[in-house]
Amino acid sequence: MTPKEIALTLAKIADAKKAEDIRVMDVVDLTVLADYFVICTGTSAVHLRTLAEEMERELKERGVLPHHIEGQRSGNWLLMDYAGVVVHLFLRDTRDFYALERLWSDAATVAYAPDELPAPEA
Repeated sequence: MTPKEIALTLAKIADAKKAEDIRVMDVVDLTVLADYFVICTGTSAVHLRTLAEEMERELKERGVLPHHIEGQRSGNWLLMDYAGVVVHLFLRDTRDFYALERLWSDAATVAYAPDELPAPEA
């Protein structure tokens, strides 16, 4: 899967699991950290863990494993590093505090359609 396909798949998973304020940002020309950021808000620590677990499971079925996961113990944020895609899962107050959309305001927002996920590769 390309980084864009991974980012869009992650956004669709987040939408299916009722994440709020989902944003896919194209940062390829702005940083060497990643090509895309996926940012979304969960409603509780349990919701954040559920989002992360579902994202990891769905991408694993497609042969994509995270390089690194941070914040699993914090309860108010998680970061999942898929090399070309970095996922930021926040509780509302934490998201407001870090204000990544403002920090990366030069990034283009990528539209996604929250319809069916692509089928896993066999």
